[in-house]
Amino acid sequence: MNGSTLQTFAAECAQELPGAQLEHPFGPGWEVFKVRGKVFMLMTEVPGRPVVIIKAEPGEAHALREHNSHITPGYHMNKKHWITLEGGAGVEKKLVKELVTDSYLLVVARLPKAEQPVDPHTYGTSTRAAR
Repeated sequence: MNGSTLQTFAAECAQELPGAQLEHPFGPGWEVFKVRGKVFMLMTEVPGRPVVIIKAEPGEAHALREHNSHITPGYHMNKKHWITLEGGAGVEKKLVKELVTDSYLLVVARLPKAEQPVDPHTYGTSTRAAR
Protein backbone atom coordinates (compact mmCIF):
# COMPACT_ATOMS: atom_id res chain seq x y z
CA MET A 1 0.00 0.00 0.00
CA ASN A 2 1.23 3.50 -0.70
CA GLY A 3 2.00 6.06 2.02
CA SER A 4 -1.33 7.89 1.89
CA THR A 5 -3.29 4.64 2.06
CA LEU A 6 -1.05 3.51 4.93
CA GLN A 7 -1.82 6.64 6.93
CA THR A 8 -5.56 6.41 6.24
CA PHE A 9 -5.70 2.76 7.27
CA ALA A 10 -3.52 3.29 10.37
CA ALA A 11 -5.79 6.16 11.46
CA GLU A 12 -8.87 3.95 10.99
CA CYS A 13 -7.24 1.23 13.12
CA ALA A 14 -6.33 3.73 15.86
CA GLN A 15 -9.79 5.28 15.96
CA GLU A 16 -11.33 1.85 16.63
CA LEU A 17 -9.31 1.46 19.84
CA PRO A 18 -11.10 2.25 23.13
CA GLY A 19 -10.20 5.69 24.49
CA ALA A 20 -8.07 6.68 21.49
CA GLN A 21 -8.09 10.37 20.57
CA LEU A 22 -6.62 12.32 17.67
CA GLU A 23 -4.86 15.59 18.49
CA HIS A 24 -2.70 18.11 16.60
CA PRO A 25 -0.33 19.47 19.30
CA PHE A 26 2.51 20.10 16.82
CA GLY A 27 0.39 21.81 14.15
CA PRO A 28 -1.57 20.58 11.16
CA GLY A 29 1.36 18.61 9.72
CA TRP A 30 1.30 16.10 12.58
CA GLU A 31 -1.53 13.79 13.61
CA VAL A 32 -0.98 12.45 17.12
CA PHE A 33 -3.03 9.59 18.52
CA LYS A 34 -3.21 9.30 22.29
CA VAL A 35 -4.85 7.16 24.92
CA ARG A 36 -5.44 8.85 28.28
CA GLY A 37 -3.05 11.63 27.25
CA LYS A 38 -0.19 9.30 26.25
CA VAL A 39 1.03 9.08 22.65
CA PHE A 40 0.87 5.71 20.89
CA MET A 41 1.02 6.79 17.21
CA LEU A 42 2.08 9.81 15.16
CA MET A 43 1.69 10.54 11.47
CA THR A 44 3.46 13.14 9.36
CA GLU A 45 5.41 13.51 6.14
CA VAL A 46 9.17 13.08 6.06
CA PRO A 47 10.41 15.05 3.01
CA GLY A 48 7.41 14.17 0.85
CA ARG A 49 6.90 10.64 2.20
CA PRO A 50 3.90 9.94 4.44
CA VAL A 51 4.96 7.93 7.51
CA VAL A 52 3.41 6.35 10.60
CA ILE A 53 5.47 6.36 13.81
CA ILE A 54 4.52 3.80 16.45
CA LYS A 55 5.81 2.38 19.72
CA ALA A 56 7.27 -1.15 19.76
CA GLU A 57 9.01 -3.45 22.23
CA PRO A 58 12.78 -2.94 21.69
CA GLY A 59 13.44 -6.54 20.63
CA GLU A 60 10.48 -6.61 18.27
CA ALA A 61 11.40 -3.18 16.86
CA HIS A 62 14.89 -4.45 16.05
CA ALA A 63 13.53 -7.61 14.39
CA LEU A 64 11.00 -5.63 12.37
CA ARG A 65 13.71 -3.27 11.11
CA GLU A 66 15.95 -6.22 10.19
CA HIS A 67 13.27 -8.00 8.15
CA ASN A 68 11.32 -5.17 6.54
CA SER A 69 12.80 -2.40 4.42
CA HIS A 70 9.72 -0.24 5.06
CA ILE A 71 10.38 -0.11 8.81
CA THR A 72 13.10 2.17 10.16
CA PRO A 73 13.95 3.68 13.58
CA GLY A 74 11.38 6.13 14.95
CA TYR A 75 11.55 9.53 13.27
CA HIS A 76 12.30 12.18 15.95
CA MET A 77 11.60 9.59 18.66
CA ASN A 78 13.61 7.24 20.88
CA LYS A 79 15.07 4.83 18.31
CA LYS A 80 14.96 1.92 20.76
CA HIS A 81 11.23 2.15 21.50
CA TRP A 82 9.72 3.64 18.34
CA ILE A 83 9.62 2.61 14.68
CA THR A 84 8.68 4.44 11.49
CA LEU A 85 6.56 2.65 8.92
CA GLU A 86 6.54 3.82 5.30
CA GLY A 87 4.28 2.70 2.51
CA GLY A 88 5.47 0.15 -0.01
CA ALA A 89 4.67 -3.08 -1.82
CA GLY A 90 5.45 -5.26 1.20
CA VAL A 91 3.25 -3.40 3.68
CA GLU A 92 0.03 -5.32 4.35
CA LYS A 93 -3.07 -4.28 6.27
CA LYS A 94 -2.71 -7.14 8.75
CA LEU A 95 0.79 -5.96 9.76
CA VAL A 96 -0.32 -2.33 10.09
CA LYS A 97 -3.30 -3.25 12.28
CA GLU A 98 -1.11 -5.45 14.51
CA LEU A 99 1.56 -2.76 14.89
CA VAL A 100 -0.97 -0.03 15.74
CA THR A 101 -2.74 -2.31 18.25
CA ASP A 102 0.54 -3.41 19.83
CA SER A 103 1.66 0.21 20.19
CA TYR A 104 -1.63 1.12 21.86
CA LEU A 105 -1.39 -1.84 24.25
CA LEU A 106 2.19 -0.97 25.22
CA VAL A 107 1.00 2.47 26.28
CA VAL A 108 -2.16 1.18 28.01
CA ALA A 109 -0.09 -1.33 30.01
CA ARG A 110 1.91 1.54 31.55
CA LEU A 111 -1.19 3.46 32.67
CA PRO A 112 -2.49 3.09 36.23
CA LYS A 113 -4.95 0.19 36.28
CA ALA A 114 -7.89 2.50 37.06
CA GLU A 115 -7.15 4.53 33.89
CA GLN A 116 -6.76 1.59 31.50
CA PRO A 117 -9.65 1.59 28.99
CA VAL A 118 -9.00 -2.14 28.36
CA ASP A 119 -7.03 -4.95 29.97
CA PRO A 120 -3.79 -4.85 27.95
CA HIS A 121 -3.14 -8.53 28.65
CA THR A 122 -6.39 -9.79 27.14
CA TYR A 123 -7.49 -7.13 24.62
CA GLY A 124 -7.38 -8.49 21.09
CA THR A 125 -5.68 -11.76 22.04
CA SER A 126 -7.82 -13.78 19.65
CA THR A 127 -6.69 -11.72 16.64
CA ARG A 128 -3.06 -11.43 17.70
CA ALA A 129 -2.56 -15.08 18.69
CA ALA A 130 -2.45 -16.12 15.04
CA ARG A 131 0.87 -14.31 14.43
